[in-house]
Amino acid sequence: MTLEEHIAAIVGGAKVRERAEAALASVGDDDLDAYLELDRERILADADALDARLARGEELPLAGAPIAIKDNLCQRGTRTTCGSRLLEEWVAPYDATVVERLREAGALLFGKTNLDEFAMGSSTENSAFGPTKNPKDPSRVPGGSSGGSAAAVGAGHCAASLGSDTGGSVRQPAAYCGVHALKPTYGRVSRFGLVAFASSLDQVAPFGATVDDVARIYDVIAGPDPRDATSAERAVESGVNALGGGVEGLRVGVVRPCLEQADAPVAAALADAAKRLESAGVQLKDIALEHLDLALSAYYLIAPAEAASNLARFDGARYGLRVEGDDLAETYRATRSRFGPEVIRRIVLGTYALSEGYADEAYVRASRARTALIRAFTSAFDSVDLLLLPTAPTVAFPLGERTGDPLAMYAADVFTVPASLAGLPASSSPVGDDGGLPIGAQLVGRPFEETTLLRAMEVLS
Repeated sequence: MTLEEHIAAIVGGAKVRERAEAALASVGDDDLDAYLELDRERILADADALDARLARGEELPLAGAPIAIKDNLCQRGTRTTCGSRLLEEWVAPYDATVVERLREAGALLFGKTNLDEFAMGSSTENSAFGPTKNPKDPSRVPGGSSGGSAAAVGAGHCAASLGSDTGGSVRQPAAYCGVHALKPTYGRVSRFGLVAFASSLDQVAPFGATVDDVARIYDVIAGPDPRDATSAERAVESGVNALGGGVEGLRVGVVRPCLEQADAPVAAALADAAKRLESAGVQLKDIALEHLDLALSAYYLIAPAEAASNLARFDGARYGLRVEGDDLAETYRATRSRFGPEVIRRIVLGTYALSEGYADEAYVRASRARTALIRAFTSAFDSVDLLLLPTAPTVAFPLGERTGDPLAMYAADVFTVPASLAGLPASSSPVGDDGGLPIGAQLVGRPFEETTLLRAMEVLS
């Protein structure tokens, strides 16, 4: 049941508890391993509380809809593990701002979803608690790092979900699982209560089975937050109200070099998506965005550098796992050795990128490449309103295929990291398939023009 259908059912007289029981039944034993926590007793108690709120006449925009939460977002009284052994038993003492806003809007918080450890990965195979499987083909990955959130929506387990997107971690799994996702502009949604990976890139983002579902969640979570210093002090235009506005007269730049790099079925699906937009009144224009070739390399220096700094707090002294050693230094080493191999790889890479004698050649050059890319986007948006490119160069790949080849794994993000580096809003929508495996089209917009993206996503859906 979609979010829109759930709300209609509740308005029609259904009980939240009934819908919660149906959602739990749909999950069953969770053979996709989409969830790290699914407390049935707590969920049903919360459903009863929501029924009581509705009976009192409270206005609840989300009407008790089951919404899953990526397990790097704090949820009061619930374990927040980030897919890591270091936080396996850590219980969040407060809600992330987005979780707080979902509660206030009447969402039924439906469980914490699996992810690559500390959101570092492109397949959800780096979770310390095992990989999530793709709902369209369980032999394949769901994408990452928000694979659990994407799989939960793709399997119909919940009405919508939240993930986090640092370099494509919402858009890429949305493409692989055949659902919609919207990464808002950096600063549009509060990061308070999101366990940081790369602080200049991380952004909380919604998944939905429909564009309307994504827009409804966006409307609830977007907006300024005084607890987040990077939160933008800007009014938020309603995404739901923007739907139905059409795309007549919009100019869309087709990033042709990306289509040429993608597998043939992906390129063909994107070409069809472009024709669909054109039929709806869009003016198409081929765009060759400068400096795209620098994006992946720049990202995999900037993001690990920020991760190395952010993850320094996990030392066994403050919170989370503590492995005792003979002295403090040995305790640090023993505790931090519990990080998984991908997290260790990125900490080492990030530490190198920031180290004396190498920072100018690594982090500083990557930052300059990022600036050049931002300027390229700014220049492109002088002549177009949106950019169209694939979300990923291939469909979902088999489980285990790339775990021994980090560079091949990182290449799954080649089309998503540019918008992240530039802090731009971007989306993914299913536009076709290859042998039953979904293909996603990515749209990138100007800063804070999420409603334009949503209108175009609606045409593609």
